[in-house]
Amino acid sequence: MIEYAVAVGSNRLAERLFGASFEGLADVPAERVGGVLTEFESDVARRVLARADALLTGWDTPPLTAAVLDAAPRLRQVIHAGGAVEWLFPDGRRGIEASDTGAVNATPVAEYALAMVLLANKDAFRARELYRDRRAYIDREEEFEASGNHIRTVGVVSASRTGRALIELLRPFATLRVLVYDPYLSARDAHALGVESATLPELMRSSDVVTLHPPVLPDTIGMISEEMLSLLPDGATLINTARGEIIDQAALERELRSQRIKAILDVSEPEPLPASSPLYDLPNVFLTPHIAGSMGTELRRMGDEVVSILTRFAGRERHAQGAPLG
Repeated sequence: MIEYAVAVGSNRLAERLFGASFEGLADVPAERVGGVLTEFESDVARRVLARADALLTGWDTPPLTAAVLDAAPRLRQVIHAGGAVEWLFPDGRRGIEASDTGAVNATPVAEYALAMVLLANKDAFRARELYRDRRAYIDREEEFEASGNHIRTVGVVSASRTGRALIELLRPFATLRVLVYDPYLSARDAHALGVESATLPELMRSSDVVTLHPPVLPDTIGMISEEMLSLLPDGATLINTARGEIIDQAALERELRSQRIKAILDVSEPEPLPASSPLYDLPNVFLTPHIAGSMGTELRRMGDEVVSILTRFAGRERHAQGAPLG
């Protein structure tokens, strides 16, 4: 039977992923060794690593450096409760198979983005501010003549896992036009997704709401530049649930100070913003503290995906060793 270890950064996170007594891992045909590893330097951690065929990792897991991998000669599988996994291997993977739960984590981000797209088109946040300021009858037909989710345009930047999940969630809203900018999305794939391809300037110029979903890469850092922001129509809303580095933050702050556009920002650069940032107080900015991704009860969904991957790995290993699959 294969052996696995849990190294997800903290006991609390392990409990949120797998249950207080690791009940989520109870039916895996593998044996857990040790408790939750929060470091790899102690003699106890080294003894656990020496036995592990698989390692379950997550947020705040220490990097799997060359020295750590030297201490884990049997390690063949790393299963990461999170998105990108390559950062765990600063000195290379040495042929170790690595899996992540990025596709599962895309679900709550896409759900959050969908909710914000719909609320932004309804102008819900301005309505709240207006109602709080006036504390009297609001004539919605007078104040919100151009608001609503009928015949509006949503711009999705990047057909990433999260971008595609959002596109699927938008599919039932037949009168919402969806534009997508992604240099790697073919016209054929765009047609299959039921969206229209656009250049980034076209998307920014044409959208009532723009929602960002690209990964952080050298060519995506600062891609939403001062020029791109200036193309947004007056009153448009920019949603960012990706990373703050995607936007030129100084340019964004200038645009938002002018109150020409609105923004829903779940991420920022830096994160968190300094206490003196004007974005906390601007009425056209809705800030949340990086909550779009898996949190609370959603962590268990990520844990379930880790368990599923570990179960498949254990099954393959048993089969390779000649054990029956049943």
